[in-house]
Amino acid sequence: MGKLVAYDLAGPVASITLDDGKVNALSPQMLAEIGAALDQAEADSAAMLLTGRPGVFSAGFDLAVLQAGGRAAGAMVLAGFELAERILSFPAPVLAACPGHAIAMGLFLLLSADYRVGAQGPFRFTANEVALGLAVPQAAIEICRQRLTPAALAAAVTLAQVFTPADAVGAGFLDRVVPEPELAETAQAAAARLAALDRDAHVTTKLRVRASALAAIRAAIEADHAPAAA
Repeated sequence: MGKLVAYDLAGPVASITLDDGKVNALSPQMLAEIGAALDQAEADSAAMLLTGRPGVFSAGFDLAVLQAGGRAAGAMVLAGFELAERILSFPAPVLAACPGHAIAMGLFLLLSADYRVGAQGPFRFTANEVALGLAVPQAAIEICRQRLTPAALAAAVTLAQVFTPADAVGAGFLDRVVPEPELAETAQAAAARLAALDRDAHVTTKLRVRASALAAIRAAIEADHAPAAA
């Protein structure tokens, strides 16, 4: 599929693996390759299993691009949130297998999947923007809101609280946590189960359940990226 994203179709499940050899920074190239992989999964009418490299799902946006600012940074951030929006409304089941850390935009992508399995270990789930002196984008808040408990939402986005796999299920970050060696097998079995769902019924119901959230996320994306008033 590309240098940073691998695509593997096995029966009704398309596995999309992010691996930049480091922390899976969501650079413009990484985001473009993920988008191309989603295009292929949609063309293949496949359920999707999204995962990362050992120890990390994604640590968020490419900091070098973000810190440089300008149009490239703005376009990267917009692409990230539009990718999350697309995953939330993807016309097939989406499972995320989280092999490690999920930070900032990486966390928001994780929270966009229909079902999320994580590995046990010394891993962090955190929206760390406030700790870095950044206000959390409204689109990110809306993505978190549709999955997290009210208490976890407040702690995650306003206090930059770090969650571990041990408390991730109760907070809403994950649906299940398994020992790290069991992650791949558990995720494949869950993906196969999701792929067996009636596709039309699944998608119609998913969009009904998320109608308000998707509308709020779209409005937030447009507001977050509206041109500044002259």
